[in-house]
Amino acid sequence: MAVSLNPFAPVRRRFQNWWKARLRASDSVELTQRNVYILPTKPGFMLAFTLMLLLVGSINYQLNLGYLLTFLLAGSAVVGMHLCHGTLRGLTLTLAAPDPQFAGSNVLLDVRLISQSRRPRHGIGLGVLDVALETPHWVWTDVPAAGFSKVQIAWRADKRGLLKLPLLTAETRFPLGTFRVWTVWRPAAEVLIYPAPEPNPPPLPPGEPRASGASAQLTAPSGEFDGVRAYRTGDPIKSVVWKKSGKAIAAGTGELVARDTQHNQRYELWLDFAQAGFSSTEAKLSRLCAWVLRAERLGQDYGLRLPGKVIEPSTGEAHKRRCLEALALC
Repeated sequence: MAVSLNPFAPVRRRFQNWWKARLRASDSVELTQRNVYILPTKPGFMLAFTLMLLLVGSINYQLNLGYLLTFLLAGSAVVGMHLCHGTLRGLTLTLAAPDPQFAGSNVLLDVRLISQSRRPRHGIGLGVLDVALETPHWVWTDVPAAGFSKVQIAWRADKRGLLKLPLLTAETRFPLGTFRVWTVWRPAAEVLIYPAPEPNPPPLPPGEPRASGASAQLTAPSGEFDGVRAYRTGDPIKSVVWKKSGKAIAAGTGELVARDTQHNQRYELWLDFAQAGFSSTEAKLSRLCAWVLRAERLGQDYGLRLPGKVIEPSTGEAHKRRCLEALALC
């Protein structure tokens, strides 16, 4: 494990934590002189050093053209500093609530930049402020006069649950690159992260007899909850199980396969935390997540049993979202 040799590192870290705690959480922020910061860049320090050399040389040798060049460059730097600070000052940043995502995928943060100024604003970058990275991954945009601009910032969520959004930062070095103007924004929104589905999960578990048909026998030879039969004339086309039908056609039988509603009336598909295998909670939730997606894709009714929570069998987008939310917060 690497140990930092900088004696001021702990002090710097404590200062950063104190400073971040002072930021008010909000999904909309107006940039003013109180929350917009400015410092010279490396080229800016080099320009200042060059101006000092030009001024000393002009004084020693009484060069009028040297004075002219020095003050022209200094005046340009001052004007650039004013324009650079004004590029961010007066902007309003708003964030839309992000949609739920699966762990390990990118959460897209939709940010709108609104300007009331009569002049356009150029060269504005936005990114996630990550202490592990020296520089954020910037998304650059221009904002038209008295208009707005939309950008999407990608943030990778590596763990499940209801997570707070990271700090965001906006920066510009327009027009000369001699000054860096930036701000730090702490969003108030949260995002729900589902467990990452298992890449190659086993087949769905066999169905359990309903209470009214407890004497029925489970007949799924593959261990997966089938509930299918041969297609009959008059069956709705949406009842066809195309994946199994494709396998049957490939095997030479040429028969379509449809869902057996009578079978579904006798059996229930339960996705049980206790029967998901593995000893790790995260691995179990990952498998259950994959089973939920598969059962929903097949159009089967399914229920979910978790520690302290039971969701009765059903199907549909609302039911799938309810199950995924329960897995995320388990």
